[in-house]
This record gives sequence, C-alpha cells and structure tokens, in this order.
Amino acid sequence: MRIAIFHDYFGAIGGGEKVVIEMAKILDADIITTDTDAVKKIDAGVRVISLGKTVKFPGLKQISATLKFYFCNFSQNYDLFIFSGNWAHYASNRHHPNLWYCHTPVRAFYDNYSTFLEGLSFFKQVFFRGYVWIFRIADRRSVSHIDYIVANSHNVQMRIRQFYHRESDIIYPPINSSKFYFSEYGNFWLSVNRLYPEKQIELQIESFQVMPEQKLVIAGGFAQGDHSAPYAKQIQSDMPTNVSFLSEIPDAELRNLLAHCRGIICTAKDEDFGLTPLEAMASGKPVVAVNSGGFRETVTPDTGTLVNPDALAIVSAIRRISEKPDQYHDACIARAQEFDISVFAEKLCKKVHEISRIV
Repeated sequence: MRIAIFHDYFGAIGGGEKVVIEMAKILDADIITTDTDAVKKIDAGVRVISLGKTVKFPGLKQISATLKFYFCNFSQNYDLFIFSGNWAHYASNRHHPNLWYCHTPVRAFYDNYSTFLEGLSFFKQVFFRGYVWIFRIADRRSVSHIDYIVANSHNVQMRIRQFYHRESDIIYPPINSSKFYFSEYGNFWLSVNRLYPEKQIELQIESFQVMPEQKLVIAGGFAQGDHSAPYAKQIQSDMPTNVSFLSEIPDAELRNLLAHCRGIICTAKDEDFGLTPLEAMASGKPVVAVNSGGFRETVTPDTGTLVNPDALAIVSAIRRISEKPDQYHDACIARAQEFDISVFAEKLCKKVHEISRIV
C-alpha cells in the first residue's frame, strides 16, 4: 500500500516525532508535515514532504497548520492516510481511508482548559475562551471524519472516550531498545522533556535546590510559536548551581547521557504516555516519576518509583534510589523490551492489514 503520514510539524523532536519516524520506516510511508526545521537534526532516513512554514506566534501557528492540512489534497496519491498530532487530522475531510494515531486530544481545549485559562491576563482570557469555543467545534467535526482511531495508551483512550465519545484500540509507542546501552551509574540525574509548563520542570529544580549533593541535567527544547516560550525562559533564568541545562540535543548525545546518568526524573502532569522513562529503562536506569498519567502504565516498583508531585516526595525518592541504583538494572532492561519497536511494528502492521481488508 502507498501510505502517507500527516504530522503537525517538525519544529522540535519529541516523542510524537520519534513515533512518526519509526512508523514511516516500518510502513515505508511518506511524512507530510509543516515546519521541517528539526528534520535536519536527525538522520531519519525517511521521505518528508513539506506543506510550508507556519506562523510563529501562539494561536496563529496552530491556525495556520490547521488550514494547511485542511486544504491540502493528496487523495489520489496514496491508498491509506495516517494522522499524528492535534492539527494533522484536519486533512481527514478528503483523505480516506484513514487512521488517527492519537497522542491526546488537545489538552488546552479539554482536560487542561481551566489550567491554561488561569495563567492568562483578563484580555487574553477573553480571546482564549473564544478561540477554544471555535476550535472545539472544528476539532470534533474533524474527528467525525476519521475512520479508525488508535490511542497511544489507556490514559489517552479514556480521554478519547470522554471528549469524542469514540472507541479506540491501543498501540503503545515504541522504543528501539537495541540502540540504548549502559555505561555506569554516574554522578548526575537526567531530565528529558520539552520545556512546556505541563512538564512541571520547576518541581525538579525546587527538589534539587535542597539536594546540593545531587546534580541534575535538564535536556530539552521548544518550537517557536508554541505557548511555552515565556515558561522556558523563566525556568532557565534562575537555576541552582547543581542544575545545568542543555537545549535540544541529537539522539546519539541523549543516549550517551542516559548511559552515564544515575537515573531519570519525570514530572509531567498527567503525561499522555511518555517515552523517556522507557528509554531510561533500556539504558538500565531507574525512574522517579510523578504518580499520574502514562507513567502508571510503564513504571513499576522494580524499575523505579511513582511519587506525589511535590518536592519532598521527589527528594526522598532520589536519595533512596541513589544509594543503590544497580538493583533496578535487570528489571529495567526487561521492562523496556516489552515496548520494543518489534512489538510496535507487529501491532501496527496488523492494524493496517485489517483496514486494507475492510476497504
């Protein structure tokens, strides 16, 4: 089959982009996207078709991406269309048969609406309310054109049922466990995330402020035009001496950090799924994660610990695990292999085959 994968944008490389790249390799598919700034940072070996650049301004960026997907037409070029992200599925109006690999419904429109609203000034709140009201209608109308939905976790499956009243299958995102390796339990903890408010990176910084004997390295970036620019600047402006920041880094450098860190810390609020804990496990490293969202589906007592989202709980867990991190090694490796790319490929190909038989 000739398959195209529509993905929001490649302005930065996160979990969603990594999944799309692996999906394209498995299915020999083309990727159709907007902003391709980050494509040159990776050696993906995939074909990428650009719809052009988006407007680099929060709100307008999403609108411009939506319009590019809605008005594009590749209906005669492919046999199956896969959508990934929050805006790519607006191409569903004329591209069938199709499948949406849903990382999450837009959280600012639904479960995180109140949180986003609280952080805005009065005039921005007025604009945001109107913006969301219009986009909710458009979002649900677009989803009504989708033929099949696959969720990336039980957590996201519940959101899809709650907000769209649609059922979905689950295919967990993959990691290529063979690419990760163990070197040592070094003298630093690692945090890998996009610099978004919902990642709660301030919790990590607050925790390490009271642990001068521990070091934290934070790696991550953000795409221009996202809502996170003020937040990213804020958290980088006043870091304690035992916390260092790296911007977005190449995959090889990330794997090297994972190989040498003592463990990894994840504090995202109700994370959709989260590939980072599994990448750490594939490197034999324990995970300290907040007890919510997709972390509950990956982190087990023998691979790390789930804690309440407060600094005291995080400090206690970091200090306890730091005493003997090697006790988690074997269980971490085994757990990561349960989410290996081979498992993902088998389930994805089976789903694509099912659709091809139906159509």
